Amino acid sequence: MTIGHGFHAVMTAQPGKGDELVEFLLDAPSLSNDDCVVFLVSRSASNPDVVSVTEGWTSTEAHASFFRTEQAQALVAKLQPLLVGESRYADEVPVGGKAAF
Repeated sequence: MTIGHGFHAVMTAQPGKGDELVEFLLDAPSLSNDDCVVFLVSRSASNPDVVSVTEGWTSTEAHASFFRTEQAQALVAKLQPLLVGESRYADEVPVGGKAAF
């Protein structure tokens, strides 16, 4: 499947809430969406409250359409209280690789 849109986000959880943030993200509705073909959650080795997400979507339109849904808006609303400050986003389109868990 072709990835036409993606990004990398780095967010900082409230102190001591890194595990909760990771669990929350790994339960995100994006994971069950057929247009979301990459969804990788990782965290800093030196600061467990710094969490990253890399997403790859079939298109910009598919991503935008998903985030207009009630389910996605509820996710964003529940996510915000877990975070400190603004998340940092970078335009990024995954092109290949491997992830084995």
